[in-house]
Amino acid sequence: MNLPALLAAGIATLGLDISPEARLRLLEHLALVQKWNRVHNLTAMRDPEMMLTGHVLDSLAVVPCITGPRIVDIGAGGGFPGIPLALSHPGWHVTLVESSHKKAAFLQQARIDLQLKNVEVVNSRAEEFQAMEGFDTVISRAFASLADFAGLAGHLALHPGGRLVAMKGVYPHEELLHLPARFAVESILPITVPGLAAERHLVIIKAPGLS
Repeated sequence: MNLPALLAAGIATLGLDISPEARLRLLEHLALVQKWNRVHNLTAMRDPEMMLTGHVLDSLAVVPCITGPRIVDIGAGGGFPGIPLALSHPGWHVTLVESSHKKAAFLQQARIDLQLKNVEVVNSRAEEFQAMEGFDTVISRAFASLADFAGLAGHLALHPGGRLVAMKGVYPHEELLHLPARFAVESILPITVPGLAAERHLVIIKAPGLS
């Protein structure tokens, strides 16, 4: 199956409504990752179909669980899940926070090449990033343990109803034991990614002082 067909099948399985233009840009983003990956090591994956399933569809699978309009992706790396989230919902404003200068440079170029007017790139460590306004969703994917994620990025979930959302593989039993008591786990949702046999879970955390 070619990449456009694989993407279309995955989007259909997820039940998402994503425009043809956005689908094209999802594939263009993937092509950029492949191109820059030769120098900047954005991902260990090399096979395009594996990258589409393991990165693009993995990112899109969480869309129904995300609350906008202000999203921040912590440790954005190659732009997953932030760029697919931004393309799936043009009305959302997505901030990509990345501490690596090389990866942040890639994200800036991707933002320009893909004409992502609803994306902002911030080259900063999570704990040092201070936004003028809080976020509805603070999301991370393969960034850190739940305890570290909450400790480093919890200050960004300041909107009423704001949440921390951690994308995990297997159910994170051990990590949950070390989550600071001031952070309450709201739910842990199993996520099914089309074409991916591996387990995926979404941990949704309520930050201190939020309703």
